[in-house]
Amino acid sequence: MKKINPMIIGIIPFAIFGLSFLFTKVAIESFDDVFHLLGLRFLLAVLGLTFLIFMGMIKVNLKGKSLKALFLISLFQPMLYFTFETFGIKYSSSSQAGVMIAFIPVVVTLFAVVFLKEKTSKFQLGFVILSVVGVLIMNSDVSFTLDSLKGTLFLLGAVLSAAFYQVLSRHASKEYSSIEITYVMMCVGAIFFNIIGLFNASQAGTFTDYLKPLISLKLIGPLLYLGILSSVFAFFLINYVLSHVPASKASVLANLTTIIAIVAGVLFLDESFNLIKILGSLLILIGVYGTAKVKIN
Repeated sequence: MKKINPMIIGIIPFAIFGLSFLFTKVAIESFDDVFHLLGLRFLLAVLGLTFLIFMGMIKVNLKGKSLKALFLISLFQPMLYFTFETFGIKYSSSSQAGVMIAFIPVVVTLFAVVFLKEKTSKFQLGFVILSVVGVLIMNSDVSFTLDSLKGTLFLLGAVLSAAFYQVLSRHASKEYSSIEITYVMMCVGAIFFNIIGLFNASQAGTFTDYLKPLISLKLIGPLLYLGILSSVFAFFLINYVLSHVPASKASVLANLTTIIAIVAGVLFLDESFNLIKILGSLLILIGVYGTAKVKIN
């Protein structure tokens, strides 16, 4: 049986992330505090993974292993990344966020060369840049103002956090399995975001209602998607891909999220889709395909 190319597998989690924006928009309307939503999202992720471990469907063996590397990964993803991204979007537009996030592959490639000593061919770097140009074209109508400076800085923090996470995960894959990395990430995320969420709820006088969204018919669907599919399944696949593919090569797949998010917006939120976005989408797809095909010497 022919082995599936890890880059093909890598398409799945970023497609899930693309749809996660849609489910986040549906869920966030019912939450006064973003950290409340994030807390429940990662709580479901931990519960889902723990159930699979209990049933013997997956194995996590951290006995005798130092957790320092995994805690460091968790610091950048999910703690810092989701915090920076959330406030970045709060203080800027979603289009501006798309422009900033587009630079993740470039930063990852730079970090991979510097920290992991990975080799990058000129053709591969060219396809990475082509993919980034595609995202920039898709967001060419963005206007940057002084008012959005704060949002830009937060989004820059998200970009750097995502880049450090991918590089660190690639390095940690030599000692830990994909599921072990994912499990620790989800646990740290659940603890971190729920501490903030519960504190904010106590300040707002809604502490006793904290878990109510989990029994809401309107919210349980989006929460399960974000908590199980987007947090557990998607991150497991990303960590798997990073254990088989250089970080600089895998990072370009992140730009597929932009395309999926736009398609979901057009189909379900009646958002516009013009020729500029079509051109940008084509450049991203060419960049992703080229990066997957180019061999590194």
